[in-house]
Formats: sequence, C-alpha cells, structure tokens
Amino acid sequence: QVQLVESGGGLVQAGGSLRLSCAASGRTVRNYVMGWFRQAPGKEREFVAELTWRSGSTYYAEDVKGRFTISGDSAKNTVFLQMNSLKPEDTAVYYCAAKVLFVGGYDDWGQGTQVTVSS
Repeated sequence: QVQLVESGGGLVQAGGSLRLSCAASGRTVRNYVMGWFRQAPGKEREFVAELTWRSGSTYYAEDVKGRFTISGDSAKNTVFLQMNSLKPEDTAVYYCAAKVLFVGGYDDWGQGTQVTVSS
C-alpha cells in the first residue's frame, strides 16, 4: 500500500508542455510499477505510460509516443510525466497509479490532476 499525490496539472495552449509529478509515501517504489492514466469527460480511463522501477523499462500508449516521457526519482519516491507538444485531445484528469511488481494489477491510485489544453 502506497499513498500517491499528483501535482503539476494546469492550463496550457496547444503545443505547450507540462510536467506532472506523483509523490509516493508509505513504501519505497523500488518494487513497484508506476503508471499514468487519464480520463477525459465522458470517456473511459485510459493508459498513458508505465515505468518499472527495478528494470527501468517504460512503455507508452501509441498516441503519446514521442511526446510524453515517464521518469522517476527513486530517492524521492517520485514519478514524473513530461508532456510535450500537447494537443487539445490530451485534456483529461491524469492519475498516477502503482502496482506491486509481478503481483496483480494497479492497486493504488492518486486523486488526479487536471490537464487542460486550449486550442
């Protein structure tokens, strides 16, 4: 069990950038997989990006490849999502999530942070 708090959302123009942060507390992130998800109004929650701390491996949803980068600072138990070349369709509430390596799915979720991209 970890507690997750997202921050860094806001309003940006299309083509702009934001960096989201997710601070984890309660447990070290070393043995976790960290993920970013998003949910736009009226749409289902969708996967955005994932980081496996132990291996450093990452993968991304197809529509954010080349624009978004997930990274982490294990000393601070914090994961980031750098979002560049933002599009209006990126507008959503972004959620940080965590799952134990090799065990189940995503169990712990943050409260979300709003990202709004204007055209």
